[in-house]
Amino acid sequence: MSTETLHSTDVVIIGAGPVGLFAVFECGMLKLRTHVVDALDMVGGQCAALYPEKPIYDIPAHPAIDGADLIDRLAEQAAPFNPTYHLGQQVTTLTRIDGGWRVGTDKGTQIDAKAVIIAAGVGAFGPNKPPLAGLERYEGTGVFYLVKRRQDFAGKRIVIAGGGDSAVDWANSLSEVAAHVMVVHRRPKFRAAPESVSRLEALVKEGKVEMVVPYQLSGLEGADGTLTGVRVADLDDQEKVLEADVLLPFFGLAMNLGPIADWGLDMEKGHILADQRTLATSAPGIYAIGDIAHYPGKLKLILCGFSEAAMAAHAVHALIHPDQPMHFEYSTTKGVPGA
Repeated sequence: MSTETLHSTDVVIIGAGPVGLFAVFECGMLKLRTHVVDALDMVGGQCAALYPEKPIYDIPAHPAIDGADLIDRLAEQAAPFNPTYHLGQQVTTLTRIDGGWRVGTDKGTQIDAKAVIIAAGVGAFGPNKPPLAGLERYEGTGVFYLVKRRQDFAGKRIVIAGGGDSAVDWANSLSEVAAHVMVVHRRPKFRAAPESVSRLEALVKEGKVEMVVPYQLSGLEGADGTLTGVRVADLDDQEKVLEADVLLPFFGLAMNLGPIADWGLDMEKGHILADQRTLATSAPGIYAIGDIAHYPGKLKLILCGFSEAAMAAHAVHALIHPDQPMHFEYSTTKGVPGA
């Protein structure tokens, strides 16, 4: 990332998740220069931050691919076009200027661009934290809200709290490496994929996972940032302590559009309205793709976001070069420019 404050480019892409990275490739194929801004300090968005080791099954040509591997492939695919990344920065302002837009971040970076593609997923996100006294003392040492590397939890006594897909999936996965896995949930039914729940039930019967139901978290025990136990309470407020090294509370994400909501774009239920053919928003020169975009028949799938990236890139090319005829060519014909 450059340390200069003012930049100029063809397109600013807001969001470095899978759809944003593929937008770099699609713009590059049309010889459009790109700068990419993301609030996270790494590329990949939710794929990298929340489920890097979790397989994704609906990526064409990949029967299964981990989130981290998908991001690595997309970044490699985008690399020949030399995008400039501004990571660990949140876009705070979008200002109309002659010939395009000026994008400003909370770190003082400003980028002048002829067009902007918003690929910000669902906006900024963070975990819903359990209301436990002293929770912050154990965050990063004994309390984690995501699993970046399964091996980090090898040999640990783990308490997983929650009843959704993340809780069930990680209980199944971590049972293969942990010393002991305990699942705390306030009721015996889980809001997860039936196959995953069936596998969890099988692991419980095999003694590889302990079900702590119906209970909910009530406190933490330990000292000097080292977690030694998790207190849980039943519906009658009767408590017991689960000896544990790690607590993984999976209570979903708190989504926040942040400054996006103040950019004057037409919105609907927290999403940016976009034209289905071009992904253009209500502001000339600004496009929205991926989960943040909404139009009739919208499907929130990564593969649909990839298609939207291609359509938006072609719309941007027509905007920037209105007098330049667009001769459509397949990549098998023209290859990758500059590669």
